[in-house]
Amino acid sequence: MRAAPTCPRCFGPLHEPSVWSSAWRCGTHGDVLPLQPSRSPSRAALDALRTISRVPVWLAWPLPPGWLVSGFAHAGDERTGVRASVVALTGPSITHGPADILLIAEEPGVGLGAGYAGIAGPDPGAGFAAQTPHAKVETRGHPTALWCVDGVPDDRAVYVGEALGHWLWTVAWPAEVGAFIALAELALTDLREHDFEVPFGAFSPRLE
Repeated sequence: MRAAPTCPRCFGPLHEPSVWSSAWRCGTHGDVLPLQPSRSPSRAALDALRTISRVPVWLAWPLPPGWLVSGFAHAGDERTGVRASVVALTGPSITHGPADILLIAEEPGVGLGAGYAGIAGPDPGAGFAAQTPHAKVETRGHPTALWCVDGVPDDRAVYVGEALGHWLWTVAWPAEVGAFIALAELALTDLREHDFEVPFGAFSPRLE
């Protein structure tokens, strides 16, 4: 796992705050919220993220059969607070081998969802919601529309929507897992509001 904060948009190194600036700075993207080192899948990591996050910490609950929680990540620091959260899930793919899904909640402009999606960002871009929604999930019991994001690498599928005033990204590997997201009608719960005994698996390499 990474040992130092990185850029949420390109995962590159950052210049730390100094006497001249309180911001973390990326050589490519300028001032950004730092992506902190990923957290292993554990009760302690979950409790820490639930406590400090200013954005939802989404979990598909109940989890689909065979799926486990496989790690956490967040962007922000003590000065800004946590402005983006990531919950990683690992389970069986539709075809063969393991599959991974990242559930990301973030404030507009952070760019972490776009970073994991593999697009320029920081947000989905104009016109992303111009078509009929491609998928739907429930967030806190309410239907939430998701749209497929174009221009992402071939190895993944990405959907994005809006929930509780924040971006909601689902980034899935391999790409065919996108069909699972579209068909499963997942129900997402904000873990800041619920204390579930979730099952943990091995750390997801997608958080590296």
